[in-house]
Amino acid sequence: MSVLVYTEINKGKVKKASLEAVNYAAKIAELTGSSATAVAINADAAQLEEIGKAGAKKILSVKNDALASLDSMLISSTVEQAAKAEGSKIIIFSFDITGKAAAPRLAARLKAGFVAGAVDYPTVNGASLEVKKNVFSGKATAVYSINSDIKIISLLPNSFPVKLGDNAATVSDFAVELPASKIVVKEKKSTDVGGMVPLPEAELVVSAGRGMKGPENWGMIEELAKELKATTACSRPVADMHWRPHHEHVGQTGVAIRPNLYFAIGISGAIQHLAGVNGSKTIVVINSDKEAPFFKSADYGVVGDAFTIVPKLIEAVKKFKANQN
Repeated sequence: MSVLVYTEINKGKVKKASLEAVNYAAKIAELTGSSATAVAINADAAQLEEIGKAGAKKILSVKNDALASLDSMLISSTVEQAAKAEGSKIIIFSFDITGKAAAPRLAARLKAGFVAGAVDYPTVNGASLEVKKNVFSGKATAVYSINSDIKIISLLPNSFPVKLGDNAATVSDFAVELPASKIVVKEKKSTDVGGMVPLPEAELVVSAGRGMKGPENWGMIEELAKELKATTACSRPVADMHWRPHHEHVGQTGVAIRPNLYFAIGISGAIQHLAGVNGSKTIVVINSDKEAPFFKSADYGVVGDAFTIVPKLIEAVKKFKANQN
């Protein structure tokens, strides 16, 4: 038996969240005295090699054009067939868009216990796994015991750094039988802007809110993000007013993120926004209102006008980079 983990390729690369999931599966395999097996869909040799370096001892390589649409029904069927072939009792996903759709479906098909959004390695307690996840918008941590025969866990992205070693996985072609997809792709729109890292995987994020006063003032936010090699984000009101695209909206009703560094510029810090970003390792708040709620959650806070502070911050970053070279 092995710990099975689903991996995903996006824009020619193994998703960072998938590599985290492989690391996580490898750790569980170590705790349970088994090994990690990855399911890789339409991956090339270099991508398979990277999955192996993340800790997979075996990779089931699936080549099937029908899976290119990321239909959750087809993905759950693929992983189900892989789990049965491998005799896997523990299955790992990333808690990303695909994992949120496919993992619950698979749990229902396999009658498996399921914990979504794990934030720490599980504790093995006999035949059960005790899994930690955030609750109450990240204000507390709950421990769930999975006692079912088959267990499924999805891992909250950016919970762990990706670790790559020199492991070489055994790759086996794995054929699957799939039903006809019920999804018809009529149009594709890319949110890729200037090669930025997607928000759920970003380690550095520069976000701004209504304090910027208008979309015409976003140039300095983009410049700061560019200098830091960060991804840009925004609060919900900004997206609702169409100052910024909706895919940049972070918060409870937008994208939940856990970067290493989060800049909140001109954002008051409503509870709905905090719920989506309070997993950030370090939060820096810049706001002219010293009573802004965000300061209570900040690791570092600057009370002042963003239109004065941000240009100076950009200048300081440029100077630091020049000295490094």
